[in-house]
Amino acid sequence: MNLDIPGRLANTCKDKPDNMAWLKRLPVVVEQLADTWSLDLGSPYDSDEVSCAWVAPVKRADGSSAVLKIGMPHMEAEHEIQGLQYWDGDPTAYLFEADVARNAMLMEHCVPGTVLRSLPESEQDEVIATLLCRLWRQPSRPHPFRSIARLKRSWSEEDLLDPRKCLDSGLVRAGLQLFDELLDSTEQEVILATDLHAGNVVRAQRHPWLVIDPKPFLGDPAFDATQHLFNCDKRLLAAPAETIGRFADLLSLPPERIRQWLFARASTEAGCDWPGLMDIARALQ
Repeated sequence: MNLDIPGRLANTCKDKPDNMAWLKRLPVVVEQLADTWSLDLGSPYDSDEVSCAWVAPVKRADGSSAVLKIGMPHMEAEHEIQGLQYWDGDPTAYLFEADVARNAMLMEHCVPGTVLRSLPESEQDEVIATLLCRLWRQPSRPHPFRSIARLKRSWSEEDLLDPRKCLDSGLVRAGLQLFDELLDSTEQEVILATDLHAGNVVRAQRHPWLVIDPKPFLGDPAFDATQHLFNCDKRLLAAPAETIGRFADLLSLPPERIRQWLFARASTEAGCDWPGLMDIARALQ
């Protein structure tokens, strides 16, 4: 079948052998899933928010609408399906069907689907904080979720093993040390979304705002404040203490703990195709 590939997704896969191989297989996978789940496919979403998955609206056999999502190979998103199953629509989009081997999901179609990014950042703060507090739960064992120490290992390998990406080795090593100290001093571990920002929250009819695209890991709740704040980088750089303090109050968390996680993550992840994080790390030293 001829399959439309959004430009941002194609660019994400470019020059990455595993992702290019996945992209080559994608038309067959989409066709098989459409047959298995009796789906009438629509055109894939093509926006800046969709860069690591092929996502399209679909009609199911009963006439109801849904969204088909097929994620590219990505360490951070390895347990997205299990996370959606665990949260079971509260406060995420519902997962109707899943194919773990293909990393494929048939999900609730959130209507109207407007992203939270359309609101001012001060209002985003309030919505994100409310959603995070609903997401944070302690799972019973056994569960599949990995520690955020796994994220640190991946990011540090990218930085320290590739000198072209390591923009400031001293700052990176300071971040890695603080990351370990924060891991050791974590008092309560909960399931984290880890990638919750205003582009991954959409308007829906069932609830005013629902979370899509979670990347679940286990760890300190304060870690989960970082992604939204990184996406408010201009405000964070201009007034770090005030920006962190406001969000910490909304989350009922210590602002210093969030500041430390911001520094640890920004300096550790700075070389991973997000060089602007180094400016944030320096501002938070």
